[in-house]
Amino acid sequence: MALIGVGANIPGPDGFAPLETCRRAVAALDLFPGLRLHAVSRWYVTAPVPPSGQPDYVNAVAALRVDPDVPLDPADLLARLMRLEANFGRRRSVPNAARTLDLDIIAIGGLVRAAPDPVLPHPRAHERAFVLAPLAEVAPDWVHPILGRTAAALLAGLPPQQIRVL
Repeated sequence: MALIGVGANIPGPDGFAPLETCRRAVAALDLFPGLRLHAVSRWYVTAPVPPSGQPDYVNAVAALRVDPDVPLDPADLLARLMRLEANFGRRRSVPNAARTLDLDIIAIGGLVRAAPDPVLPHPRAHERAFVLAPLAEVAPDWVHPILGRTAAALLAGLPPQQIRVL
C-alpha cells in the first residue's frame, strides 16, 4: 500500500477551492500506472505547520494499492506527484509557502529509505496530526517501520494540534 498525504490551502489557478483541488488530485492518483485508489480518509481542516499566518489547510490521506506486477520506484512516484502538483498550479518558491496542492509520500508499505529522496517513511509524518489522523482511518493496521507504533498510537502521543474534521 502506498500512502499519500494530500493537502492545499489556496485556490488553484482554475479558481477551484482547496477541497475541490484535493478531490480532483485524488481522482488523478487513481490513474497512475500500477496504482489503484483503495481508500481516502475524511477531510480535515488544519492550521499550517509551522504556524505562519497562512489560511488553514484541507488535508487527507489516500491509500493506493500497488500492483505487484508493476514495479514501484519511490523516486518515480515522487516525480509523478510533483508533476501532478504542478498541473494543479503548485509553484515552489520558499519553504512552507501556501500551496494550491501538496502531495507527500507518507509510506510505501514497510519500506525504510534514508536516501535518496524520497525518505521513507516521511521523516515528519509521526509529528503531524494532519497526517496521522487521516492515516489511521485508511490504514489502521499500518505500523511505522522505524518507531514500531501505529498511526493511532503516534497520534495519541502528540501534543495538541489544531485539527478538525471538515
